[in-house]
Amino acid sequence: MTETVTSRRAQGSTLPDSTTMLDDGLAFGERGNAGADQAGTTLQPAVSTTPAAPWHANAAAGPAPLRAARISVVVLTYNRLHEVQQTVARLKALHPAVPLIVVDNGSSDGTAKQLQRLHPDITVVALPENLGAAGRNAGVARVTTDYVAFCDDDTWWAAGSLETAANLLDAHREIAVLSSAIAVGASEAEDETCRLMSASPLAAEGMPGPLLIGYMAGASVFRVCAFREVGGYTDRLFIGGEEELVALDLLEAGWSIVYAPMLLVHHHPSAWRDAPRRMRLLARNAVWVAAMRLPFGTALRRLARALRVMARERVLWRGLRDLFAGLPWALRQRRRVSRRVQSMLDRVAASERDGRGVRTTAQGRSDSVTGGRSARDASTA
Repeated sequence: MTETVTSRRAQGSTLPDSTTMLDDGLAFGERGNAGADQAGTTLQPAVSTTPAAPWHANAAAGPAPLRAARISVVVLTYNRLHEVQQTVARLKALHPAVPLIVVDNGSSDGTAKQLQRLHPDITVVALPENLGAAGRNAGVARVTTDYVAFCDDDTWWAAGSLETAANLLDAHREIAVLSSAIAVGASEAEDETCRLMSASPLAAEGMPGPLLIGYMAGASVFRVCAFREVGGYTDRLFIGGEEELVALDLLEAGWSIVYAPMLLVHHHPSAWRDAPRRMRLLARNAVWVAAMRLPFGTALRRLARALRVMARERVLWRGLRDLFAGLPWALRQRRRVSRRVQSMLDRVAASERDGRGVRTTAQGRSDSVTGGRSARDASTA
């Protein structure tokens, strides 16, 4: 089934109007989907006749009990027909089968028609234009299950992970988001963000993993009601750290975000990306997020970093014009986070200063906008 969305209002009509102004904040997603050149290395086997187990050996490796249609998968793609065909085939091979929704972000390569021709049993949502990260909202609008797993066109969920995620969310009603471990490339190298999330300083008693203040959009499982409660992603920010404001608003609403290393997403990074543009958007959006939710001092520090990024990428004047044009809009959305959430951010910042768990959260990633790339550039931008 192919659904063609004719307007932005149509694709976002099921999300609450009062909470649609969310942000491409800079969170785990930016490093979580980093290219293979930025991933960590796999553990080397000890000197033994028995090979060492891979770093993700404890991740779900087979099906766990799951009631029918408890979780769906939303895949976001843009002009990557070859990659998304492989991803769809891998996801359809999972058992038990789950509802699969592919959102084509206004591709010009015939992605939507080709997918529907080859896979008439999946839902294909063809957007008329590229909405960036907000394209995921169109997928969630078609979800009828309690939970939704996200991936991009160059990532896919490992066998057993979706069932395990649904069971974890059944057992922990306070969790809104589970952020998965990521294995990069054919070598299945551990993405560096997995280690960083594991080192989160936030207490996690009784949880299946460390508490976070950020997550990786393309390797996450959401409780659908929580996603809809905060309104999903906003197209105003397009792409570049889209997780941060969603994460801050979830935390403000009392939800928890958890790193679940027993879940696993495979990521074979696409070679097609626009890194300079991505860095400019990351820098811009970091300032806008701070203007909307964080202390003004944080916004000023991010502005200084944004200037350095834009100067380095030789887009200073264009970048500044874009950044300052959007500031009035960002300030109109300003709702500074509570002391409780700010305390979480401060604890993470203190951990970073002390060298423990560096860059383990949305704020930490935002404050390092000069580093890293994302393999999600091509899937949504």
